[in-house]
Formats: sequence, C-alpha cells, structure tokens
Amino acid sequence: MSTDSVIQFPPAAARSMRAGRLLIPAKLRDARKVARLTQGELGEKVGVTRQAVSAYERGDKSPEPATFQRLAETLGQPVSFFTTADGPLFGSSSARFYRKVGPDTVRRNDACGVLGDWFVQTAKYFDALVNYPPVAIPQFEPKQYPERYTFEEINSIALEVRKAWGLGSGPISNVLALLESNGIVVCRYEMPGENVEAFSFWNGSRAFIFMASEKEAGVRLRYDLAHELGHLVLHRWIEQSEIEDKKALREIEAEADKFAGAFLLPSTSFPNEIYTTRLDAFVSLKARWKVSIQAMVYRCRDLDVIDPDQALNLYKQISFRRWRKKEPLDDPNSIPLEQPRLLRRVVELVLQSGKKRPDDILNELPLSQEWIETFCALPAGALTRGDWSAEVGPTLK
Repeated sequence: MSTDSVIQFPPAAARSMRAGRLLIPAKLRDARKVARLTQGELGEKVGVTRQAVSAYERGDKSPEPATFQRLAETLGQPVSFFTTADGPLFGSSSARFYRKVGPDTVRRNDACGVLGDWFVQTAKYFDALVNYPPVAIPQFEPKQYPERYTFEEINSIALEVRKAWGLGSGPISNVLALLESNGIVVCRYEMPGENVEAFSFWNGSRAFIFMASEKEAGVRLRYDLAHELGHLVLHRWIEQSEIEDKKALREIEAEADKFAGAFLLPSTSFPNEIYTTRLDAFVSLKARWKVSIQAMVYRCRDLDVIDPDQALNLYKQISFRRWRKKEPLDDPNSIPLEQPRLLRRVVELVLQSGKKRPDDILNELPLSQEWIETFCALPAGALTRGDWSAEVGPTLK
C-alpha cells in the first residue's frame, strides 16, 4: 500500500501518538470497512461529521488527538495500526471467491477483502521464522477452455487430487487438517450478523481459506472447506471480472459444489454403499462419511444412483422432518467442528523457541491483539497469558 498521502500529527498529540508519527489515511479506511461502518456511521460514533471522516481518509485533514483516540477505540485497533504501513505479502492476490456479489453485499465483501489482506500479512510475518508445509495443490483448466468444466471432468479431477494427496477412496477423517498439511493456510472467524460462508484466494504461491460462517454443524463446515478447495484447484486462472458477472459466478460456484461432492464422496466408492433409498439409511451414512444428508442425496442424484423422482421424494421427507436447517448428527458432540491449527502451532513454536516474545509479535504486527489471536486460532488473551505448552508441528528456519 502506498504511504505517499499521510497526515502529520500536531506537536500537541497525546502521549500515545509520538511527535512525528504519521497517520496513513488508507489504514483508517480499512479499519472502518472491517467494522462495516459507513463514513457517516463512524463519524456519528466519534462525534464528527461524515465530511470530516472523508477528509481523514483522503489525507486532506488531520483529526485532533482526542478524535483520533476515539477513532482508534471505536475501530478496535491500536494507534500503531494507523501509523504503520501494511506488512509484506507473499505476492499478488488472485480473485476472491465470494459466493455473492452486488449492491447488497458490497459492504460485507469489502470487509472480507481487508480481513483477507490482514490474514495474509499475519501469515507472512511468521514466514521468515518457520517452514510452512509446502503448497501441494494440483491445478487444472477445462479441457475445452474457455468452456466450463463437465461433470465427468470434475469427478476425474477430484479423484486425481485424492490420489496426489495419498488418500484412499473412503471418508476423510479431518478435512481441515488435510488442507493445512498440503500448504493451505486456514482461518475461522465468525462474522456476527453476516451470512458469509467462506472465501478463498491465492496470494503469490500461497493458498488461503477464510472461514467466516457461524455454522454449528461440523459436516457443513467440512463441505464449505471442500467447496473452497474446489476453487483453489479449478479456478486459479479466473479473473475478478468474471466473478462480477452473476451468470458466470453461478456457474463457477456450481463447479465448486460439484467438486466438493466428488471430493468428499468419491464416485469409485460412495455409490457402492447406497443399498436403499430410505431416508433413515442416510443417517448412518452421514456418521461414516461426515457429509450432510442433503448433500449425499444431491450426490446420489448426480451419479444416477437414484432417479429424479426418488430424489424429490427424499427432499420432501427432509422438509417434512424439518431437516433443512438442522439434521440428525449436526450437534458438534456427534461430529465435531474441525478447527485450524497451523498458525497456532507456528506461534507456539516461535515463542517456545525464544525467537520471539509475545510483546515482539504485538509490536511488530500492527494489528490489535484480538485480530492476531483470531487469525492464529489462539484463545482470547493468549498472547498476554503466555502458556505455550501445546504440541507443535512446523519447524524453525
């Protein structure tokens, strides 16, 4: 990010703003977007006009020290965040696969875009200290490019990814751990009040998945992860302009859905376990494959294991039993929610080795402690409590 446009604090700045520190206007804009506030809403919270906030973000005007302090407190960031340039990235970012675009989602997608950048900066900070797992994600294009993938192609690709990762044809025990072991950096942050499933993207040669859902069902989170893996495998070559076309986005999302089903429920094995079309039989299959009943029915229909009338009958039964939103075994006690561990292990290793202290991380990463802990899947307050006894996986450089 360019820092050409900056605001010089006046000599009378508060102690937390040392004389000579510079406010980077774009950092104020980014923090506001993450808070999902308009300029007018932020101005109302801190006691200034919308025009004043706009001037701060353009670099045309300097906030008074007391106003600046209120801005920092309202946006939940330390003063150093606003006066320090963004950290380095792994490279340029690919298109980001949000599942919806349009005027009603602009604010939410803007927030996700900034959070994605902060997530990458956090991961890059530790890149100089540890060896991340190498990225091992096979890449594909449709055989008839620029046409879309066929159903048969997607099935074949899913099997190739399984083979490349040394998987058999049975259920995957832990999807999230599998992705992390193959170099994908994953974060889980529940965006309150927002209907965000997840999004994925490449930054340089490193792949990222940002889980932003509030789902409590482990099978749904696993499916979301497989869906985002589909984007990383199938769609690295797609440009942002294609995603902004609603028709193209629907087709791209449908391909990722087909991949998720094919990856979690392989065509070479799953159909062999369908011995009846009774709905109750899918409950035991769900316990084994850790995939929702609705997704299994959909997969059976795609593979012609059941015909459209049988699928329709099953969907009617699902609705009658009120399973659309909550199925049997959706309780985390039955099928646990998988949690990211890679960045947590990285932090633990760095601190246990003495390469960094918690205050080093907090001072050198210009983000709030809460965001650093969120990105690294650390318990709230972990960087000030200092308990680093958990197991570690990555190795030091």
